[in-house]
Amino acid sequence: MTTIASNAPASADRERSRTPDPGVAAARRRRRILSQWLFIAPAVLYMLAFFGYPLVRNVVMSFQQYTPATYFTGEAPFNGLDNWRAVFTDALFGASLWHTLLFTVGSLAGQFAIGMALAVFFSRRFPLSGIMRSLLLLPWLIPMVVAGTVWRRVLDQETGVLNEALQGLRLTSSTIPWLSSPDFALLSVVLVNIWIGIPFNMVILYGGLQEIPKEIREAAVLDGASPLRAFFGVTLPMMRPVVTVVLVLGFMSTVKILDLILALTNGGPAHATETLGTHTYQLSFLQLDFGQGAVVGNVLILISMVFAVIYLRANRDGLGR
Repeated sequence: MTTIASNAPASADRERSRTPDPGVAAARRRRRILSQWLFIAPAVLYMLAFFGYPLVRNVVMSFQQYTPATYFTGEAPFNGLDNWRAVFTDALFGASLWHTLLFTVGSLAGQFAIGMALAVFFSRRFPLSGIMRSLLLLPWLIPMVVAGTVWRRVLDQETGVLNEALQGLRLTSSTIPWLSSPDFALLSVVLVNIWIGIPFNMVILYGGLQEIPKEIREAAVLDGASPLRAFFGVTLPMMRPVVTVVLVLGFMSTVKILDLILALTNGGPAHATETLGTHTYQLSFLQLDFGQGAVVGNVLILISMVFAVIYLRANRDGLGR
């Protein structure tokens, strides 16, 4: 009994020594949180300086009468909703929004359909497949301005290679005004953008196809499903996270394209290829109405932010799987 009684205080002391002091635990937790913030502080400062400040400045500018004189006088009086009212009541803004929708949807549909077809094609090994995939990446590596300049020469009505080829094959009796007619200009710009975006879609979708076990597709075929039905019933549903990411990223890069359209048509003819991106450029740098240009830019940023949230949610769901 004496031995047991003498051991009880000693065991209690050891138990107290194992229990961390609340003050020490709180200090350690604060140091851990501080170290975490120190690691991400450079990224946060970079985002605030190069993304946060320009975004806030653009929003403020949309409520100001901001002219070239402002750069000399520093005076940019607030004019309330005048800039927003002027933009939204302008018929050209509605036309630009509609052209942006057509350009984006048409580009995404063409890029995704052809990119998926090429991804399925290259998923089957054959000689020189690697070299062919590398060559198909070239349109993606060429700068937009260079690609637009080259295609402007190709699509020229009088001296363009495309019209000469079509007439040489006797498919047309006269030259087609690909870039100089309001009926063809937007379609031509969409086709050029499809050509540029196909490699990105092909590479990402090809990687997604490689992650699907071949046994699953083979089992679907053995169960009697045709290759087309197996693709739409098995392969495509399993690629849903990859497809979502491709479409959302494609949308975010397509909706704000400016340099390609400027190189091809400069928003013409007769504003037939005017999009939100070119409309912002026209207002800000040609008409020098920076306030109204900021309004259109804010609309474009808002649309991109909506789809950025969709992308983040899709990416999170894909990682969760």
